[in-house]
Amino acid sequence: MKTLDVAIIIVNYNTKKLLQECLESVQKAMKGLQVSICVVDNASGDGSATMVTQHFPAVHLITNTENVGYPKANNQGLRWFGFADQRQPLAHPAKSLPRYALLLNPDTVLPADALQKMVAFLDDKSSCGAAGPHLVRPDGSLDLACRRSFPAPQISFYRMIGLSKLFPQSKRFGRYNMTFVPETETIPVDSIVGAFMMVRRETIMQVGLLDETFFMYGEDLDWAYRIKEAGWEIWYNADVTVLHIKEAASKKSRKARYEFYRAMDIFYRKHYAETTPRWLDWLIRGGIALRGGVDIGKRFLITTFQTRPRQS
Repeated sequence: MKTLDVAIIIVNYNTKKLLQECLESVQKAMKGLQVSICVVDNASGDGSATMVTQHFPAVHLITNTENVGYPKANNQGLRWFGFADQRQPLAHPAKSLPRYALLLNPDTVLPADALQKMVAFLDDKSSCGAAGPHLVRPDGSLDLACRRSFPAPQISFYRMIGLSKLFPQSKRFGRYNMTFVPETETIPVDSIVGAFMMVRRETIMQVGLLDETFFMYGEDLDWAYRIKEAGWEIWYNADVTVLHIKEAASKKSRKARYEFYRAMDIFYRKHYAETTPRWLDWLIRGGIALRGGVDIGKRFLITTFQTRPRQS
């Protein structure tokens, strides 16, 4: 049996229609490559699992009885393809493992040449541990998360007080989403986004799987941090454009917003808290709590009034 070029893991939660469109686009993009797909369904109630079984029999399906979260479900898929929980020496017989693993969201649509171009890109850069494409929203705008810097205390502070939005072209203030760099420019970055994150086999062997402390959000940023900490490069490839609907399963969820701010706190405590001055530490933690509280509270009020029955 030939070694897989790409092992694709798609974690799904109640996005049946989008998942079907995503899988159809992936099938069209597999030409010329050895590709296998694993869908991990997090207890969807919309018939997603049945749809996969009926329309995509070649796709391996893992069905969870509860929503176990994004990193844990992705790890289920990575394990199914043979990747181990623990870090492995690079001397470990790796030829049975896929050359690349692709974390892919079900709310993405791939052009027919996306996989070939991304594989060729990584093949050409032996020092690149992970790469992501130019992700665009349905209106054609850039998904800012597809190329970003690590949220170091100073960078996070600029974002929290709004300087990154006021001065997006500033190399100092615009580093969070690298808005001072044209989106058409292929560049090395700190992190890409888990909506489309292609990672080299040897990189996964060296750094291990995703951190399941996160539930959703932040786990891709944490993985990227560990990848770069291990000495690998991460690249944004502007020559491949992928559509990303974004937050299709979570945009109305208060729990998703809670997990977003919880992920910020976990990442900060894990990687920066110990080396941050106390005054700045207080500002960052307080800022996360304040912004999170206001955001979640606002969403609660909006959904409450939207669902309240009208008086006749």
